Amino acid sequence: MKHISSIASGVALGSAGIAMMSVLAGCSTQEKQAQNKFLVIEKQANGKYTVVEEMPTDGPSRAIIREKDANGNITERFMNETEMKTLAEQEYQKVQNGTSETTQEGGGSAGMGLGGTILAVAAGSLLGNMIGNALMGNKNFANRASGVNKSAYSRSSAGRNAKKSSSRKSFFGGKSTRSSSRGGFFGG
Repeated sequence: MKHISSIASGVALGSAGIAMMSVLAGCSTQEKQAQNKFLVIEKQANGKYTVVEEMPTDGPSRAIIREKDANGNITERFMNETEMKTLAEQEYQKVQNGTSETTQEGGGSAGMGLGGTILAVAAGSLLGNMIGNALMGNKNFANRASGVNKSAYSRSSAGRNAKKSSSRKSFFGGKSTRSSSRGGFFGG
């Protein structure tokens, strides 16, 4: 009987291990594929740019740049992924040199230059997740990036990612923290 019990527990552990590996493999595959974006970027009265619409897209990243001329007429121009990538790379070089407004403290007014705005919103999809994650690790960049994106998608995405916690007493009398989000692999 002891032998059967150890085989059963080994099978259970093996199955759980395989299931966990497949979940992790799925997560890493998903992480490698940066989400391409369709953006509508608007030039503000102060000459800076902000993102007013942002949507994930299966196609290449692209943007519509909306500007007002001196007479108040709105013009829109299309920017393809190659143009966006060029501006993002130029702005990333400024980040490396320490001259980019995306990493400067403060900034007071809303928005940034066009290259900084594109880098702040689409660095991962244009330059790769490693660069995007490194930039978001910079406190000033993260603050500026969140300030330049006024789109509803950005606000709803940020809300979805935020997790609320609640405290409750554990079985042993101490306090434990539990995430209020539901779901997960084991139904947690």
